[in-house]
Amino acid sequence: MGDRAINWKQNLNVLWFGNFIAGIGFSCISPFIALFIGQLGNYSTEQVSILSGMAFAAPFLVKMVVSPLWGILADKYGRKPMLLRASLGMAIVIGSMSLVTSAWQLIVLRLLQGIFSGFISNANALVAAETPKDHVGQASGKLATGNVSGTLIGPMIGGLIADTFGYRYTFLITGIAMLTAFFLSVFFVHENFKPVERKKGEKQPHFLSGIPTKQILFGMFLTTLFIQATNNSISPILSLYVKQLDPTSTNIALTAGIIQAINGVAMVSIAPFFGRLGDRIGSHQILKFGLFFSMGIFFLTTFAQNVWELGTLRFFIGISDAALLPTVQAILAKYSPHDRISQVFSWNQSFQAAGNVTGPMIGSAVVLIGGYRGVFIATTILAGINLFLVRKNIKSIETDKN
Repeated sequence: MGDRAINWKQNLNVLWFGNFIAGIGFSCISPFIALFIGQLGNYSTEQVSILSGMAFAAPFLVKMVVSPLWGILADKYGRKPMLLRASLGMAIVIGSMSLVTSAWQLIVLRLLQGIFSGFISNANALVAAETPKDHVGQASGKLATGNVSGTLIGPMIGGLIADTFGYRYTFLITGIAMLTAFFLSVFFVHENFKPVERKKGEKQPHFLSGIPTKQILFGMFLTTLFIQATNNSISPILSLYVKQLDPTSTNIALTAGIIQAINGVAMVSIAPFFGRLGDRIGSHQILKFGLFFSMGIFFLTTFAQNVWELGTLRFFIGISDAALLPTVQAILAKYSPHDRISQVFSWNQSFQAAGNVTGPMIGSAVVLIGGYRGVFIATTILAGINLFLVRKNIKSIETDKN
């Protein structure tokens, strides 16, 4: 038991770093993607906008489709092989982006980046499977901070590297970091994997079929989608909104990057606390708090008058994320059959990718109708829909808890 206790904590620390780097890899390009594409050819403003949108969405669209496949393979062959496949593939692909000479080459590599997804979902599945039950909430809380903080802080890190060394070095440095995660996973991640024995000719179960808790699991998938959509709805217009709030500023990009990253800072700081609290009072209680809290903060953001108020409110959104995202991971871990846990987390990653795509699309569309502040009204409505859907599932969770 002693070796197992050491291994799950070691796994958690190594995979936190891998999740953090993977999150950065998917988001570090966002502050300068349009500027970088503008340097790759003689494109018009309209062409740059279209190509930038394609490059931004490419990995998430592919990840939506392929993530369940990696989950099936992980449940069949083990989560660690999938971690190594994803980390090495992403290291090569992201590093190769430093060599592109056209926007289409960048888009193709971004598509390949989506194909080599799966590190985060398999890290979640491995930690859930290898962690003692009474520590799953705490471990899930800490692990979730790696992915989310990497995704949120990534734009600021990418912008700083680009300003200091140039755009191409952002990809090169991120690729090297992901290669480091690969080698750490090879030597320091341990898995006690035993494939489920199936009778000859027996087919792999489809999606959630035959799982008694499938209603709870699917509810968590939808919750993940809405959380990502609400978090990312501001992404396309954040720098423009900051400029509207502070038109005399000469550091719009840096200010926007800090505001985009600040909720990641809050989440890293507070998520482990919510994880431990959820282990004691029930994850469903933390989920309810997070949903109510996020609705209030999104609504208040509509009335922000300056960048300080906006930054403070985004910090509070980080607190709600700290309550919501790790809790979803903990509930998925608790209610997933052991032999299909990787599939469950992979499907959750697909819904996460869907939220990453739909959120910015909704935000961009709402700006045309209701202006920048209208985005936060729409986000409040989305959070309300999420709360309504979760309340239908929360009774099942509370019944099981009692």
